[in-house]
Amino acid sequence: MHLFVRVADLGSLSAVARERDVPVSQVSRTLARIETACNARLIHRSTHGLTPTAEGLTFLEYCRRLTSTLDELEGEFASHQGGQASGSVRVAASSVVAEHLLIPSFDSLQQAHPQLRVELVVDDRMADMARDGIDIAIRTGPPTSDTVVARPLGTLVRRLYATPAYLQAHGTPRHPDELHRHRLITNSAVAQLNRWPFIVDGEPRVVVADGHWRSGSTGITARLALQGLGIARLATLVAEPLVQQGVLAPVLRDWVDEQPSPIHAITLTRRHRLPKIKACIDHWAQWFASGSALA
Repeated sequence: MHLFVRVADLGSLSAVARERDVPVSQVSRTLARIETACNARLIHRSTHGLTPTAEGLTFLEYCRRLTSTLDELEGEFASHQGGQASGSVRVAASSVVAEHLLIPSFDSLQQAHPQLRVELVVDDRMADMARDGIDIAIRTGPPTSDTVVARPLGTLVRRLYATPAYLQAHGTPRHPDELHRHRLITNSAVAQLNRWPFIVDGEPRVVVADGHWRSGSTGITARLALQGLGIARLATLVAEPLVQQGVLAPVLRDWVDEQPSPIHAITLTRRHRLPKIKACIDHWAQWFASGSALA
């Protein structure tokens, strides 16, 4: 049933095979056995991919209910019996969060839970957790759906930065209105990150940055700034250590409205109690609370 849900979500036998690290033929045989047991054609095959038939949609609905219940039951028993967290956990995060917040925690996570395996899915775009098979998404900003469980971990602050060489060559803006004269570095994946907030004369103001350089990765955005190509809005946990090294310089610091963004660990409803998921989230909550994530 878990396999059938993944086939329906991904629309590809090869994608499911890659996800499970098994031959495509094994996935195909399993799907054939399911259809034989149900005495019905459940998946329509075409050049555009795989889609559930009418009978397949009915079967899929029951599969989702039953697998969700089984996952919840597993978590219930494990929580009462002190079960050891084990298995593979797919975690989605932006490149900055992955590199600077999650990866430094992996050593202590492995020591605490040696049977856990973590697969990082790094993308600035918000993942479709069901379709992409994501167990945990680490994201900034408020949760956008009531079908998920979100646990706060900490906050992320962003400011404007450029290299001293860029500012020497192009001048240092003294007011947000001067930004249009500069080469700006923006994010092509998340439009909200290009709405740069300021406080001007005591009132909030937003400048919609028009990027001369654009990237869909927050990590690449930082690299573009470090190359002296323009002004970027970067997370302070990335930029401030570089400011101390003299590699970057703050821009319009007295004008920027920092607007700290909450960082959440997001899971699909009913999956947050699974031992492997709960172990990861508990560890990261403790990691953030101790200040280790920002060290």
